[in-house]
Amino acid sequence: MKRQRGTGRVTLAAMAAMAAMCAVAALPGQSWAAGEPNPYAFDSEAKTVKGAPVNSDGPPLTAGSTYKDTIKPGEKRYYRVDLDARTNAYISAVAVPKLATKVSYADKLSVSIEDRSGYKCGDEDAQFGSASYARPVAAYADRTIAKDTSNCQEAGAYYVLLQRSKADTSTPEPWDVEIRFASESGLKSQGPTAPAENWPSASPPAPGGGPGKRQGGTSFTDATSLKQGEWQDAITPGQTLFYRVPVDWGQQLFASADLGSSTAPDSAKSVNSALVLSLYNPARGYVVDASSLYYDGKQKSLALDPLPPVAYENRYDSTSSTNAMRFAGWYYLSVTLNPEIGKEYGTKPIPLTLRVNVEGKAQSAPAYNGPAGDFQVTKDDQEAADSGKSAPEAAKSDTMQLVAAAGLGGGTVLVLGLGAWTLLARRRTAGAPDQGPAHAAAVAPVTDAVAPFPAQGPAAGQVPGQVPGGHGQVPGQTPGQAPGQYGPPPTW
Repeated sequence: MKRQRGTGRVTLAAMAAMAAMCAVAALPGQSWAAGEPNPYAFDSEAKTVKGAPVNSDGPPLTAGSTYKDTIKPGEKRYYRVDLDARTNAYISAVAVPKLATKVSYADKLSVSIEDRSGYKCGDEDAQFGSASYARPVAAYADRTIAKDTSNCQEAGAYYVLLQRSKADTSTPEPWDVEIRFASESGLKSQGPTAPAENWPSASPPAPGGGPGKRQGGTSFTDATSLKQGEWQDAITPGQTLFYRVPVDWGQQLFASADLGSSTAPDSAKSVNSALVLSLYNPARGYVVDASSLYYDGKQKSLALDPLPPVAYENRYDSTSSTNAMRFAGWYYLSVTLNPEIGKEYGTKPIPLTLRVNVEGKAQSAPAYNGPAGDFQVTKDDQEAADSGKSAPEAAKSDTMQLVAAAGLGGGTVLVLGLGAWTLLARRRTAGAPDQGPAHAAAVAPVTDAVAPFPAQGPAAGQVPGQVPGGHGQVPGQTPGQAPGQYGPPPTW
């Protein structure tokens, strides 16, 4: 029994290493084949769900999970969420029309959370605005716990409603939708409820350090991490690129985008709303965008309007952009190039430069009564921003470290176990009466188990690592033992 317990330690270490390797294989990855373009990389862990036309049949959504559905023009999709009376809930929806479809200002995807009486706890529209060309757009609805209201405060069943509106001139193809359910812990005690009235609104100077290279992702899931700085990329007509920036409590985000010059033919016409720069908060709620860029082949620039520092009390502000700057975490930037650019200036990539400033010193988080979850900036987040890793890349890096640690731990245990085994075997041999050659032959292979193998290769017909003359014998195995059995068990 003692020997089996020692062997179990080695086996557990090996199993830990194998489990970590399996975790690498199961990491979220690209949802398309290498080299094959895709306008939006849905979360590979998203669960397929089909919303119901009536609320009572709505499939349940679970906090922390991502889902994928489709919706046609005029359709309603209901889902169910079970909420407590302490936690804030956010349901985001990313509408993903195909690039070839036609959309207009009136096209939108509405998302709302309703209680059992049909009262809307929160709602928002994902729409295209004046830049009316197909691209991923997102919005969220929230159920927030607040002491100054009696609506939507009870625990129980709530219903999420997605509804799509379409203009007569738009194409009727269904849109894919990525749905995410995020939850935010309540506070231990009520903090301030009045947002700051005065905050820095002047755009800071361009970040120093010179330009760096970062290639944007194609969705919220694989958005490329950025820290403060100037970042160069390239974008093709109709393409949408995603980036993410960690912004902590008390910090202020400024962002602008420059579209580089192109070699334009004399017949090229200018294009309005040539570039859209959008900002979303850590729950994928829309914050603000900028799209008034007029492109004539020369370099152009546009910037987001100044936003207040991140603060919990911003949620009590009536201005939607300020209201959305309500928690710390990853803020997402999406950049889309008007597909009309391709008709006038060709389909080659055009240089794109992002300038990101994160101003202010990080402040203490509010007194959450539970985990902060997505609504915080961790050391790992800062490291991902420094290196430019996306969320899947950062997760893969963490898992590889786990594999290395498990492998090192398992190997160390194995070597120590064999060393102790050999040492004890030698002591038993030294202290035992001489029993002749038979006994010596039985214990000799145990001593050889940790000795280095000869430098030369195996003899002809010999399996590498096989003890010469052992006929399939495992190193350290006593002749006559069954496979898997080793030399004399030590006394621990």
